[in-house]
Amino acid sequence: MKCPVSRACGACSMIETSYPETLHKKRKYVQKLFPGYEVDFVKGMDNPYHYRHKVYATFHSDRKGGLFCGLYEEGSHRLVQTENCLIQNEAANRLIQDFTSIARDMKLSAYHEDTGTGCLRHLYVRVSHSSGRILLVIVIGSRTLPGSRKLISSLLETHPEIESIVLNYNSARTSMILSDRETILYGRGYITDRIGRFVFRISSHSFYQVNPVQTEVLYQTAIDLLDIHENDEVLDLCCGIGTISLLASEKAKHVSGVEIVSSSIRDAIHNAKNNQVRNVSFYCDDVSSYLKKTKQSPDLVIADPSRIGLQKNACHALGRMSVKRIVYISCNPVSQASDCRILKQYGYEIQRIVPVDMFCFTDHVETVILMSKKRT
Repeated sequence: MKCPVSRACGACSMIETSYPETLHKKRKYVQKLFPGYEVDFVKGMDNPYHYRHKVYATFHSDRKGGLFCGLYEEGSHRLVQTENCLIQNEAANRLIQDFTSIARDMKLSAYHEDTGTGCLRHLYVRVSHSSGRILLVIVIGSRTLPGSRKLISSLLETHPEIESIVLNYNSARTSMILSDRETILYGRGYITDRIGRFVFRISSHSFYQVNPVQTEVLYQTAIDLLDIHENDEVLDLCCGIGTISLLASEKAKHVSGVEIVSSSIRDAIHNAKNNQVRNVSFYCDDVSSYLKKTKQSPDLVIADPSRIGLQKNACHALGRMSVKRIVYISCNPVSQASDCRILKQYGYEIQRIVPVDMFCFTDHVETVILMSKKRT
């Protein structure tokens, strides 16, 4: 497939490369970061297109003042108009196009960061893979959204799959898309998705993987590598809304999840109750702080931090806990490699490196690493 704006946009830098070749390049990249270790072949997709079920778009005005929506050019603040992104969910693509058309007819303006004027700033679309239902978040820089009732009515008429619409207020001059201030305009403020037998609630601030097909591959890989037994106590660091915690609970004696984002912890607690899982506990705390003060002695640890990794303090605290096995999931193998070097100081050795292609046709790759304590 060809994308007419791929070189200008840069979101999928390898879209013109054959898919098998992209997997080969990603494996070589991981091998360079972990010299001396064997790296598994990358687990890819059967159909690597339209996999992103979490989509962001930004509004702008063209030279004539007309409203359009698109993505920022890689490494810049220049907006590229996109209509049918080949890696974004097709329903999300259609919704963004229709929203922009309706907003244009209603004479709604784009927000301008430099002047602090205008209204529409971003759209965030989250599509449930299991049901096809949609959570739509409209981000504005102004105090109100003019004609919101008419806008919602028009959207629901053309897109009945929308389950909830949230209005987010963000006039801050930062790169953050969502602020903490929001109002539910329609529905319950969240959608649900399913991984295996578990149903998960996803709200606007919830961390949930962008590629649902590969998410099951990623998490199953992690659970298999962790090798959980029925008497094991498992600690899930950066647990988000409790996805891995609940999956691990099927085999473990007990799972404790730690996450600093309070809204994600609320969703995790709801998800455990909704799925009738009783052998999990969730704690809202910074990982480093939690590891330093906890009196728990887990047998196994699984970690899935953001791109910055676990970082030094958390790695040192984790190393001193002396657990049997650690499975480390990362969307940034660079920070992951740095963290693994710290853990090696405490006697942990890398046993397996498994890359998973969560972000097809991009430079990014997710890696799952198994580390175990050396026997003395």
